[in-house]
Formats: sequence, structure tokens, C-alpha cells
Amino acid sequence: MSEYQLRNDLVRYARSLYARGYSSGGAGNISLKLPDGNILATPTNSSFGDLDADQLSKVTMTGELISGQKASKEMLMHLAMYRQRPTCGGIVHLHSPWLTALSCLSDLNDENALPPITPYYVMRVGKLPVIPYIRPGSPKIADEVERLAGEHNAMLLANHGPIISGKDIREACFNAEELEETAKLYFILKPHGMRTLSDDNVAELNATFAMK
Repeated sequence: MSEYQLRNDLVRYARSLYARGYSSGGAGNISLKLPDGNILATPTNSSFGDLDADQLSKVTMTGELISGQKASKEMLMHLAMYRQRPTCGGIVHLHSPWLTALSCLSDLNDENALPPITPYYVMRVGKLPVIPYIRPGSPKIADEVERLAGEHNAMLLANHGPIISGKDIREACFNAEELEETAKLYFILKPHGMRTLSDDNVAELNATFAMK
């Protein structure tokens, strides 16, 4: 796929996320890996709702700006994910309401913030580890992402929001949508108690739909 097509894909998926309330104002960032190995990303202080395909930030894997506007201050955590997941082709960082609310709870399991409510959560994400609160833009977030990304395609930043990857931008967005819906279900079910998948159920899913 050409860079021109990928630029327009990034804009299209970002607008879709914005239209459904997954990102507001200038919150969040999204990126994809180009065929030449460089990264295309949303610029700093940009909105998912009004991106210009020609002004997207194009950076090297070390973060050097090649063209477009200055990249988001959170680009470092995207690059950390790409380094640890060589097959990763797209990453979404959102401040979506249900996952951000989840990230603010005090009783989270740091190894997996969401129980296995549905098979789709298990198939698309597996587990959602929590990164302790670090100020946005700090290089320490990238260090934590790099530590976890080899085993996980998504993480939850405490009091901040999720970072989610996929084999391409389409899959990253689909994974993000599934994760947000799972967080919503969790809050709906929490006051009533819930039946989760058993360890055997999860093992069967992992064996049948092993994530690459």
C-alpha cells in the first residue's frame, strides 16, 4: 500500500474514533508503520477530528522528524511498542471514557485490569497490564511500555488511558474498540456481579486463536 493511501487511512480511522467519542479535543494519538520502516503519526496538539493527511508527522524509528508537523510528546511510547513488537503496524493511544475511568480505579489488578468477560477481549487483547501513573510525555512511560510490549499488545496507563497495537492501523483500531466496549461492560456488570470465562475457557481460546 502506498504512503498516500496510508496517510488517508490514518486520517479516516482517526475521524471515526473521534466521531464516536473515543477521543476529544486534542487528546490521544495514533500512528502507523510505513513500508520504508518510518512512522506516520498525529502531530502534537492535533485533533482526531480534523487531521490533514499532508501535515501528519513522519519520523524515524529513533524519533527524528522527517516531514510534517512536530510529533506528539507521546511518540516515544509508540516507538517503544514498535521496537518490541516487530509485526506491529499500527498503534492507538486514547483517552476514551470507559477505559480512562477504569484507569482511575484504586483496586485494579496490575497484571490484568479487566477480567475475561468475553471471548473477544481474550482473543484481541488477552491481558491488560497497568502502568503506574507517570506524567504524560515522560520518557519513563516509554520505558514501561518497552518492558511490557514483548508480551502484551495493549496496556493501561494509570489515570491516563490505554495504548493499543495491531498488525496494521485497522486492527489496532478494532482492538481499541473491543477494549473500550469491554471496559463499558465491566462497569455495567460490576454492581451486579459477573460470570467470567474460566481458566479452561481462556486456555482454549489462546490455543485456538493464538495472537501473533
